[in-house]
Amino acid sequence: MRKILNISEIKPNKENPRYISESKFKKLVKSLMDFPQMLEARPLVIDEDFIVLGGNMRLKALKSSGIFKVPVYQVSGWTKKQKKEFIIKDNIGFGVWDYDILANEWSSKDLIVWGLDVPEPYKEEELNSLSLDIQEEEDKLCKHCGRAL
Repeated sequence: MRKILNISEIKPNKENPRYISESKFKKLVKSLMDFPQMLEARPLVIDEDFIVLGGNMRLKALKSSGIFKVPVYQVSGWTKKQKKEFIIKDNIGFGVWDYDILANEWSSKDLIVWGLDVPEPYKEEELNSLSLDIQEEEDKLCKHCGRAL
């Protein structure tokens, strides 16, 4: 059931197996403050005891950002095993990013601000240096057997 709760009623899950780095946490706080409407579309998931099953990091970020009214989706009647299963499945990233589409259709700056770790392309001088390093390592190998000289 969907509802709005005071943040003080919601309990973090002490058995949450995930953590967030300080830099990612700051990005999450900023994200929630910049786009709070996202919470309506993706509420915290809690059980009948008001313990978070999905959204522990968001709860922590919401507390830090000063947001007190929080949309939640409350489940009931789930077994302990179902709750544990949800916690894991809710956090598994099954898909992978198509970096070609991201590079051509999205702003790298926006993606970084929104929290995505965008791989940075090598600069030409880095590629040249990398090529030289590889050549130096190859020069240290025997041309006939490949063993180190």
